[in-house]
Order: sequence, then C-alpha cells, then structure tokens
Amino acid sequence: MERVLTALMDLVVPPASMVMLAFAWPTLSFLRALEWALKALTKEDMRGKVVLVTGASSAIGEQVAYEYARRGANLVLVARREHRLFAVRENARALGAGHVLVVAADVVREDDCGRLVADTISYFGQLDHLVNTVSLGHDFLFEEAGDTAAFPHLMDINFWGNVYPTYAALPYLRQSHGRVVVNASVDTWLPMPRMSLYSAAKAAVVDFYETLRYEVKDEVGITVATHGWIGGEPGAGTGIGTSRFPLEEGAGAADQTQAQAQVQQWTKADTALPAPGGQAVEEYARAVVDGACRGDARVRRPGWYDVFHVFRAFAPDVLGWTFRLLLSTAPAPPTVAGASGSTRPPADRVPGRGGWSEAGGGAAAQARV
Repeated sequence: MERVLTALMDLVVPPASMVMLAFAWPTLSFLRALEWALKALTKEDMRGKVVLVTGASSAIGEQVAYEYARRGANLVLVARREHRLFAVRENARALGAGHVLVVAADVVREDDCGRLVADTISYFGQLDHLVNTVSLGHDFLFEEAGDTAAFPHLMDINFWGNVYPTYAALPYLRQSHGRVVVNASVDTWLPMPRMSLYSAAKAAVVDFYETLRYEVKDEVGITVATHGWIGGEPGAGTGIGTSRFPLEEGAGAADQTQAQAQVQQWTKADTALPAPGGQAVEEYARAVVDGACRGDARVRRPGWYDVFHVFRAFAPDVLGWTFRLLLSTAPAPPTVAGASGSTRPPADRVPGRGGWSEAGGGAAAQARV
C-alpha cells in the first residue's frame, strides 16, 4: 500500500505543484515587491558600524569594502596580501569610510580567524557585519587535475574559509544583532562542467548557511549572495575571458606545498562577472551591500538565472540535454600519455575556456585574496 501511495504522489504532486505555482506566481511577485519596498524604506544605516570583509585585497571583496565605505562604515580589511590592503584602505577612506583596520590573516586557519575577530573587537568594541568573499575557482575537467593534492586546498578555501570566520564572529554578531554576508555562486544549483570541485564547495557553503539561518533565528541575519559565471579580461579565450593573476606575494613557507603549486597551475580566481560595460564586479558588490542593508536573505545577480531552479527540480533532463548539445561542439583538449597509460594534459600547458594557454608567468592563477 505504501508503495502504491508513493507512486501516486510521484505522479500527482509535481504537475499539481507546477499548476499551483503558476496561479500563485502573480500574487507572490506582488508580495515580494511590496516587501522589497518596505525594506528599502527601513534600510540599515551603516554609518559608524563595523564591517569585517575577508578577501578584501581585490575583486569582489575590494568592491564590497568600497560600497560599505560609501555608506560611512568602519572597516576591517582582511587578506593575506597586507601590502595590497594598504592601498584598499586609502581608497576606502577617500570614499567616506570611518576608521579602517588592516589585518593580514589566512581565513583557512582557525587561529588566524580567532585573532582577526579579537583584533576587531579590541579596536572597535563591536562587530555588525561579517562579509565572507574569499573564493577560489578552477577551470579544468576533473580527470585533468593530474594531482589530487589540490583538492583539499580548494575545499579549504571555498568552504572552511567561510566557516571559520563565521564561527569566530558569531558571538559578537549575536550581541549586535548583526549580519553574515556570504559570496556564493550560481554553480551551487546549476553545476557547470570544468567546475566540479568549486560547485561542490559552494553548494556546501550555501547549505551550511541556510541551516545556520534557522539555528540563529532572528538574532543574526544571513544574506547569501549568488552571482553568474566568472569572467575576466575581455577577449581572452571566449568572449567572456578567463582572468589570471600571479600567486600572492609574501606567502609563508608553509604554503609552498605541492597543493599550492598544483592550485597555482590549475585554478583561477573569482575576478569578474560577464556583463556589458566592464562594471560587473562593482554592480554585483553594490547589489550585495544593498541587499544586506535591506536585510534580504538572498541576493541573486542576474536574477533570471532563477528560472533554472524550476528546470532542475521538474525537468532536469532538459538541462542535461542542453549541456550535452553545447559540449558536443567543443574541441577535445589535447592530452599526453602518462607512465601508467592514462592521459594527462601536457605539463607546460593549462586549460582555458577557449582552449589552452601556457603555464607560468602572468598566466598563473591567484590562490586566494
């Protein structure tokens, strides 16, 4: 009987849900717009409040810091590249930031995260927003990795690099009824080829914070921001490009490991979002901070990606067919036979979206900001 009931539910519930959603969509959209308008009128005033931004030395983290600076917030800028943070600090001050504290730390180390939060409380006496932007993408097929030593490093940066700062900051965010802002990606629910580990890590991040949202209830707000696919310098490879930067300067000896070397060879940083006018990162950062100040639970840019939620839930084969059609026209990457008879990419070449490029020099990737 139970099997019959389950089979009946499988047959009836999906189409019935789609019909109900179709009829309810106009009302839900109206209520959502009304909620947005009410939140916009009661937007949080950030003047004099304290915002800690990880990964603030470049890209999304840097632009988020500037957006908070325009709102008059006090800033704590965190990254491994301390020399780069000093330049960001001066720019933030020019944009209207109050006091700006620079902390050199590695957010994949729990003791560093405890220290940077302790420094923040010691200097400002409070913490209102924690913004986690540290992220590391990659652009290779899973079988092209060649060395699994990089795998845990990717997970450390993309997952634990968000969790550790949150764990250290949460008691103080409870005191201030503050907010955690998280930089995620559309890959969490729309996995793309060549991004398997990145997608898995970002999915773990989103699930972690969605669960944490119910644990902290209304005491701490959580904003999960997702953006579209990462791009970079126009004209590189495809029309979107793949921006690559040198590995951070001043990395400690402990970081000069086989995993770091492999990550440097095979990965790229989250640097830009494809959009006209070259202002994608700034626009995304502005949307994130606006959403956080409104108290939004989620910020998605661009918003039209939401439609793929429906396809993934009710018609996953459509996405599968689409990917197969797109990938069927892509040229196969060159490979060389290894000692064991397996195929691996040539050692002096790294994969890119539009083909292959030489490794080393300016083509190397930035490990993290």
